[in-house]
Amino acid sequence: MKAWTKPVTAACLLGLAACAQPPEPPQQIYDPYANTTAGALYQGDLAGGVLGIEATAQYFRNTVGDTVLFPSGQTTLTAEARNVLARQAEWLNKYTNFNAVIQGHAEETGTREYNLALGARRASAVQEYLVAKGVSAGRIRTLSFGKERPVETCSDEACYAKNRRAVTVVTDSGAAS
Repeated sequence: MKAWTKPVTAACLLGLAACAQPPEPPQQIYDPYANTTAGALYQGDLAGGVLGIEATAQYFRNTVGDTVLFPSGQTTLTAEARNVLARQAEWLNKYTNFNAVIQGHAEETGTREYNLALGARRASAVQEYLVAKGVSAGRIRTLSFGKERPVETCSDEACYAKNRRAVTVVTDSGAAS
Protein backbone atom coordinates (compact mmCIF):
# COMPACT_ATOMS: atom_id res chain seq x y z
CA MET A 1 0.00 0.00 0.00
CA LYS A 2 1.31 3.39 -0.85
CA ALA A 3 1.98 5.93 1.89
CA TRP A 4 -0.48 8.52 0.62
CA THR A 5 -3.46 6.08 0.61
CA LYS A 6 -3.49 5.69 4.41
CA PRO A 7 -4.35 9.36 5.08
CA VAL A 8 -6.99 9.31 2.29
CA THR A 9 -8.55 6.12 3.70
CA ALA A 10 -8.54 7.59 7.20
CA ALA A 11 -10.22 10.77 5.93
CA CYS A 12 -12.91 8.73 4.17
CA LEU A 13 -13.52 6.66 7.31
CA LEU A 14 -13.80 9.81 9.43
CA GLY A 15 -16.25 11.31 6.89
CA LEU A 16 -18.41 8.18 7.04
CA ALA A 17 -18.26 8.17 10.82
CA ALA A 18 -19.51 11.77 10.88
CA CYS A 19 -22.53 10.76 8.75
CA ALA A 20 -23.35 7.93 11.14
CA GLN A 21 -23.89 10.27 14.12
CA PRO A 22 -27.30 9.75 15.76
CA PRO A 23 -29.89 12.34 14.67
CA GLU A 24 -30.92 15.09 17.04
CA PRO A 25 -34.14 14.38 18.94
CA PRO A 26 -37.25 15.98 17.38
CA GLN A 27 -38.24 19.38 18.68
CA GLN A 28 -40.86 19.17 21.42
CA ILE A 29 -44.26 20.72 20.64
CA TYR A 30 -46.32 22.16 23.45
CA ASP A 31 -49.99 21.06 23.44
CA PRO A 32 -52.04 22.88 26.11
CA TYR A 33 -54.76 20.20 25.96
CA ALA A 34 -52.43 17.22 26.33
CA ASN A 35 -52.03 17.75 30.07
CA THR A 36 -55.74 17.88 30.87
CA THR A 37 -57.18 14.70 32.23
CA ALA A 38 -60.41 15.11 30.27
CA GLY A 39 -58.76 15.52 26.85
CA ALA A 40 -59.64 18.34 24.48
CA LEU A 41 -62.02 20.99 25.73
CA TYR A 42 -65.31 21.46 23.85
CA GLN A 43 -65.59 25.07 22.72
CA GLY A 44 -68.88 25.06 20.81
CA ASP A 45 -70.05 24.19 17.32
CA LEU A 46 -67.70 24.91 14.47
CA ALA A 47 -69.51 25.67 11.22
CA GLY A 48 -68.60 23.18 8.53
CA GLY A 49 -66.72 20.93 10.94
CA VAL A 50 -67.81 17.71 12.57
CA LEU A 51 -69.28 19.60 15.52
CA GLY A 52 -71.17 21.94 13.19
CA ILE A 53 -72.77 19.20 11.06
CA GLU A 54 -76.22 20.61 11.91
CA ALA A 55 -75.36 23.80 10.03
CA THR A 56 -75.33 22.13 6.62
CA ALA A 57 -77.82 21.75 3.80
CA GLN A 58 -77.27 17.99 3.93
CA TYR A 59 -78.29 17.87 7.60
CA PHE A 60 -81.39 19.92 6.76
CA ARG A 61 -82.29 17.58 3.91
CA ASN A 62 -81.63 14.29 5.70
CA THR A 63 -82.47 15.04 9.35
CA VAL A 64 -84.81 18.03 9.52
CA GLY A 65 -86.68 16.96 6.37
CA ASP A 66 -87.02 18.96 3.18
CA THR A 67 -90.24 17.57 1.69
CA VAL A 68 -93.91 17.84 2.59
CA LEU A 69 -96.67 15.98 0.76
CA PHE A 70 -100.16 17.18 -0.15
CA PRO A 71 -103.49 15.44 -0.78
CA SER A 72 -104.64 15.25 -4.41
CA GLY A 73 -105.50 18.66 -5.88
CA GLN A 74 -104.98 20.38 -2.50
CA THR A 75 -102.75 23.01 -0.96
CA THR A 76 -103.83 22.36 2.63
CA LEU A 77 -101.00 21.39 4.98
CA THR A 78 -101.55 18.05 6.70
CA ALA A 79 -100.60 17.51 10.35
CA GLU A 80 -97.53 15.59 9.20
CA ALA A 81 -96.55 18.43 6.85
CA ARG A 82 -96.92 20.97 9.68
CA ASN A 83 -94.62 18.85 11.89
CA VAL A 84 -91.93 18.83 9.19
CA LEU A 85 -92.37 22.56 8.57
CA ALA A 86 -92.12 23.33 12.30
CA ARG A 87 -88.72 21.59 12.31
CA GLN A 88 -87.72 23.51 9.18
CA ALA A 89 -88.73 26.82 10.77
CA GLU A 90 -86.79 26.01 13.95
CA TRP A 91 -83.68 25.15 11.92
CA LEU A 92 -83.99 28.23 9.67
CA ASN A 93 -84.46 30.48 12.72
CA LYS A 94 -81.33 28.98 14.29
CA TYR A 95 -79.16 29.14 11.16
CA THR A 96 -79.99 32.58 9.80
CA ASN A 97 -77.17 32.47 7.25
CA PHE A 98 -79.27 30.07 5.14
CA ASN A 99 -81.91 31.08 2.59
CA ALA A 100 -84.62 28.81 1.23
CA VAL A 101 -86.28 28.17 -2.11
CA ILE A 102 -89.60 26.33 -1.83
CA GLN A 103 -90.19 24.21 -4.93
CA GLY A 104 -93.84 23.35 -5.58
CA HIS A 105 -94.65 20.16 -7.51
CA ALA A 106 -97.74 18.36 -8.79
CA GLU A 107 -98.60 14.91 -10.10
CA GLU A 108 -98.71 14.07 -13.80
CA THR A 109 -102.48 14.33 -14.20
CA GLY A 110 -104.00 17.59 -15.36
CA THR A 111 -102.76 20.25 -17.74
CA ARG A 112 -99.37 21.87 -17.55
CA GLU A 113 -100.91 25.24 -16.63
CA TYR A 114 -103.10 23.76 -13.89
CA ASN A 115 -100.15 21.93 -12.34
CA LEU A 116 -97.86 24.97 -12.47
CA ALA A 117 -100.52 26.98 -10.62
CA LEU A 118 -101.07 24.15 -8.11
CA GLY A 119 -97.31 23.86 -7.50
CA ALA A 120 -97.11 27.62 -6.95
CA ARG A 121 -99.97 27.51 -4.42
CA ARG A 122 -98.30 24.61 -2.56
CA ALA A 123 -94.99 26.49 -2.41
CA SER A 124 -96.83 29.58 -1.14
CA ALA A 125 -98.60 27.56 1.57
CA VAL A 126 -95.21 26.35 2.83
CA GLN A 127 -93.74 29.86 2.64
CA GLU A 128 -96.67 31.33 4.60
CA TYR A 129 -96.28 28.68 7.30
CA LEU A 130 -92.53 29.31 7.69
CA VAL A 131 -93.05 33.08 7.84
CA ALA A 132 -95.78 32.59 10.47
CA LYS A 133 -93.20 30.62 12.49
CA GLY A 134 -90.76 33.55 12.45
CA VAL A 135 -88.61 32.95 9.37
CA SER A 136 -87.96 36.24 7.56
CA ALA A 137 -89.94 36.46 4.32
CA GLY A 138 -86.87 37.97 2.65
CA ARG A 139 -85.01 34.67 3.09
CA ILE A 140 -87.63 32.56 1.28
CA ARG A 141 -88.44 32.37 -2.43
CA THR A 142 -90.95 30.12 -4.19
CA LEU A 143 -90.71 28.31 -7.48
CA SER A 144 -93.21 26.02 -9.21
CA PHE A 145 -92.25 23.10 -11.40
CA GLY A 146 -95.79 21.76 -11.75
CA LYS A 147 -95.54 18.25 -13.17
CA GLU A 148 -92.20 18.88 -14.92
CA ARG A 149 -89.92 17.27 -12.29
CA PRO A 150 -91.60 14.17 -10.89
CA VAL A 151 -89.89 12.04 -8.24
CA GLU A 152 -91.25 9.04 -10.15
CA THR A 153 -92.90 8.71 -13.54
CA CYS A 154 -95.92 6.48 -13.20
CA SER A 155 -99.65 6.06 -13.58
CA ASP A 156 -100.85 4.85 -10.16
CA GLU A 157 -101.95 6.58 -6.96
CA ALA A 158 -98.96 5.49 -4.81
CA CYS A 159 -96.62 7.14 -7.30
CA TYR A 160 -98.78 10.24 -7.78
CA ALA A 161 -98.75 10.80 -4.01
CA LYS A 162 -94.94 11.13 -4.06
CA ASN A 163 -95.13 13.85 -6.72
CA ARG A 164 -97.68 16.03 -4.84
CA ARG A 165 -95.06 17.85 -2.81
CA ALA A 166 -93.19 20.97 -1.82
CA VAL A 167 -89.43 20.74 -1.36
CA THR A 168 -87.46 23.27 0.68
CA VAL A 169 -83.95 23.73 -0.70
CA VAL A 170 -81.60 25.66 1.58
CA THR A 171 -78.37 27.39 0.60
CA ASP A 172 -75.80 29.16 2.73
CA SER A 173 -76.01 32.85 1.85
CA GLY A 174 -72.44 33.30 3.10
CA ALA A 175 -71.02 30.63 0.77
CA ALA A 176 -69.19 31.66 -2.37
CA SER A 177 -71.44 31.71 -5.40
